[in-house]
Parts: sequence; C-alpha cells; structure tokens
Amino acid sequence: MTGNRVDDPRILRWILRAGAGVFGLSAVWLLITPGFFLELLALEPTLALRWSMWMSAITLIALTGNMAIVSYRAPASSVVAASAVMMVSSGALGFVTLLVPAAITGFGVAYGLLSFGFSAAYFAALARWLRPGR
Repeated sequence: MTGNRVDDPRILRWILRAGAGVFGLSAVWLLITPGFFLELLALEPTLALRWSMWMSAITLIALTGNMAIVSYRAPASSVVAASAVMMVSSGALGFVTLLVPAAITGFGVAYGLLSFGFSAAYFAALARWLRPGR
C-alpha cells in the first residue's frame, strides 16, 4: 500500500482461492458420488444426469486450476478481470441452483446461497478495488 493506493487486489486473490477450494471439493464430490449430489437436489440419479455431473466435475477441475493460478500468479489487472467473470458466474450458478427442475431442498437452497455469497464477496471487493481514490 502506497499512501491511499492499494497496489494489489489481495482480497480478490483470497476470494478466488476460497472459490477454487469450494469448486475443487465440489468436483471431487461430483466425480465420486454424482448420484448422491443429484438426490440432494431432489433429482432422479439417472445415467444421463450422472454423466452430466461428471462433465460438470471435469469443467470444475479446469476452473479450479485457473482460479488458483490466477490468484497466485496473475498481475492485478488479470485478478480483477477474473473476479468480475466469477462474480457474474457465481450469481448465475446461484439462480440456476434455485431453479432446479425438482422440489426445492435445503441442500439446494444452501448451495444457491453459497454461490450468491461468493458473488456478493466478489462484488464488494471489486467495488472497493475500483472506487476512485483507493
């Protein structure tokens, strides 16, 4: 920190790391027991839906790696850009989770709220980073 200027988006880096951890755990869970995850969302664990969960898990592994690498190695501008993308994506994931085509479950609500929480954290940290006269 130099005077009033924040030289590094440290908070955004930590949010990206936390998000990578959550996505990484979700990916492992989806790879190992996709049927259980589907049941928690009140969806029938058909082979087609299990396959979809495996595909999602593989995508989450890639996203986990990218989020972690950006959080540790990227310059500030890349951290801010990745955080803006994750803010939108986290919010969208929250909505999609709550719109699951099945009965609303406590797990679905919790998973949706977790996603909204990350979106809000990114928003707050981005607003702090982008405000004039930091």
